[in-house]
Amino acid sequence: MLIIAAKMFTTGRIIFASFFVIAFTALMIFSYKKDAKNNQKYYQNAALYVAIGIVATIGLLFLAKYLIKH
Repeated sequence: MLIIAAKMFTTGRIIFASFFVIAFTALMIFSYKKDAKNNQKYYQNAALYVAIGIVATIGLLFLAKYLIKH
């Protein structure tokens, strides 16, 4: 398995992936800082709604699993 990975990831690909990750992360941080004021103004309590949605989705998955078994 390690031999296959060594053939897939050449030095050039590793360098490209490294630069891509660094550039992507830097642009995401820049965009977040730029939009932080708008996010506070327009998306109040958004994290709470996302958390409720995640918990509801997990709850529905467990309910579906329970109903399928019985």
